[in-house]
Amino acid sequence: MKFALLRLLYNLLVLLLTPLLLLYLLLRSRKDPAYRHRFAERFGLVLPPAAARGGVLLHTVSVGEFNAAKPLVTQLLANCTEPLLVSCTTPTASEAIRAYAPGQLQHAYLPFDYPWLTKRWLKALAPKLVVVMETELWPNLLQACFELGIPVQLVNARLSARSAKGYRRFYWLSAGLLARLSLVQTQDKNSARRFKALGAARVENAGNIKFDLSIPAHSSELAAQLKPQLQGRKVWVAASTHAGEDEVLLQAYQLAKAQIPELLLVLVPRHKERFDSVASLIEQAGLRYCRRSLQQLPQQDTAVWLADSMGELLSWYQLADWVFIGGSLIDRGGHNPLEAMAFAKPVLSGPYVFNFAVLFSALKKQQAVQFAADAQAIAAVLTEWQQQPEQAVQLGQTGYQLFCKEQGVVTRLLQRSQQLLEQQAFVYHEKSSDVIWADAKFFSELSADGLLANKTAINADLLRPHFWQQQQAVVGSSKGRNTVWFVKAAGSEWVLRHYYRGGLVGKLNKDWFWPVPVAQSRAMAEFRLLRQMYQAGLPVPLPGLALFQRRGFGYSADILLQRIEGAQDLSQLLQQRALTAVEWQQVGAMIRAFHQQQIWHSDLNCHNILYAAGRFYLIDFDKCGQRGGQQWKAATLARLQRSLRKELQQLPQFHWQDADFQALMLGYDLTKNPTEHSSSNQD
Repeated sequence: MKFALLRLLYNLLVLLLTPLLLLYLLLRSRKDPAYRHRFAERFGLVLPPAAARGGVLLHTVSVGEFNAAKPLVTQLLANCTEPLLVSCTTPTASEAIRAYAPGQLQHAYLPFDYPWLTKRWLKALAPKLVVVMETELWPNLLQACFELGIPVQLVNARLSARSAKGYRRFYWLSAGLLARLSLVQTQDKNSARRFKALGAARVENAGNIKFDLSIPAHSSELAAQLKPQLQGRKVWVAASTHAGEDEVLLQAYQLAKAQIPELLLVLVPRHKERFDSVASLIEQAGLRYCRRSLQQLPQQDTAVWLADSMGELLSWYQLADWVFIGGSLIDRGGHNPLEAMAFAKPVLSGPYVFNFAVLFSALKKQQAVQFAADAQAIAAVLTEWQQQPEQAVQLGQTGYQLFCKEQGVVTRLLQRSQQLLEQQAFVYHEKSSDVIWADAKFFSELSADGLLANKTAINADLLRPHFWQQQQAVVGSSKGRNTVWFVKAAGSEWVLRHYYRGGLVGKLNKDWFWPVPVAQSRAMAEFRLLRQMYQAGLPVPLPGLALFQRRGFGYSADILLQRIEGAQDLSQLLQQRALTAVEWQQVGAMIRAFHQQQIWHSDLNCHNILYAAGRFYLIDFDKCGQRGGQQWKAATLARLQRSLRKELQQLPQFHWQDADFQALMLGYDLTKNPTEHSSSNQD
């Protein structure tokens, strides 16, 4: 409720700020005319290309994120059969995307974050998976994905201590946003810890995608082409600089040149709208320079080569003797040094590196980076490297070894993408008032059995007892609060369950539920969660079919689940015999496996734990889901203990005592990650 209210306030703010947004675009278009193009696309009035429908959406924001995502893009194109659309919000990123693998990937601007526009755009695209680079969390995009049942994978995510503090100030909004993410894969362990502390349910440290840097052939070709122009020069590349840094770097150059006459500074501003202003700064410093954008080449007396071009940073790194990483002399937090490390270049940085604190900490620990806070200190480091070149070479080699050690990130990201896509691999049917989801394998086996011979499409009758009775496939039933039917189909037995209300409300309204988006309805939410857990190897039944049926203003729901053969619930088992200590430990380890996946069971009791053929299972995941944090885990265990005590008091024979719960907790604790609880409260 709090998240819904905050999202409403956010949307009102977005509407109120629309005039300022338009003004911003107009002002940006004065410096970059491309900002006034494709205006309708930015507001979602132009729908994404039809060729991209039903595939993967990868959102990369700007050119920096897209460049980082290129290894993942390459692997998705090579290994994923679904179409790939890469979205962004800046013209420079759009140019880069269109130039990359033309004809293989689709491209569009992501619309501004208006609720109705975003949802309309996503409905037209109908992606099976949304992959978001870094920490680009837009409330309406995530909410629309959640309502439409589209999993969202946040990759290469980083969260500094400063940013985490900002998220905590707006906890109810940020917690709601993070709850909409299917998976968060971070660049480093500290970011993973902070995301968990903020409430993200499924978080893992996959590493930084830039460790899997692939060097495009055109970058190496350009470097080889320019290298003859640099004979006899000592090349210092200052990369991704921001306003307030260029003046310091030009001063450092002038100080260092007294000791290094052959020094050439290649100055690479971060944003292209600053190119002309940086050129003016060089002129004011009285230094001779040339501009890459004008195809000018350095002469022997050229002091600065202004790299006012886009997409050539990898070439400059290959040509460098020494590298300075920009954004670090001001309170900006620094940029990623990995690309310089990939070419074994000695790295120099300013003191502000909180955006990549873990990486710079590792470099510092390995003595693979030098820090300097002002022009004098920078000049001193350059002079030292000139006088002791072996020191600079060793520093670069150490950084390169660290880079090689951390590779393999894209494989980890792609593996999770494939798993999320497999969870989406179900048959979708919508007709009239019915929406049906079916496991693709189950549906094909039903067809093979001849049960669908007279049906042109999947039908709601498959979730009605009378259909299975007509097929003489009903093999039993069970009466509790309501009747559950057991049917035999597709080579297995299945449980057909209609969703009913409990308590006082259930006496007045037994099976009608308030309207919600289809993906959040009782059957579909349980269907998706069960598929996710089943594919993760957790002991749960496989879902076959789920039905959302509109009834007036609301809906009713049904689900068909695979029956666990020969199973009896824990209460029934304990009425017959006692469990051994080893078996209780197995129960604890089973519960722990769900908790490690952050799966919250709303009603963990002895009737929802099944035993069959030496293995324990967990069932009845209605109103359950993934949940962040740790506090709820002890509460669910306490709920199970209360249910066991209740059975002991009410049943004439029940083989259980409190000491058995200690054995259960021993099995639970034996599988515990020792850092899990302590890390969530750190910063």
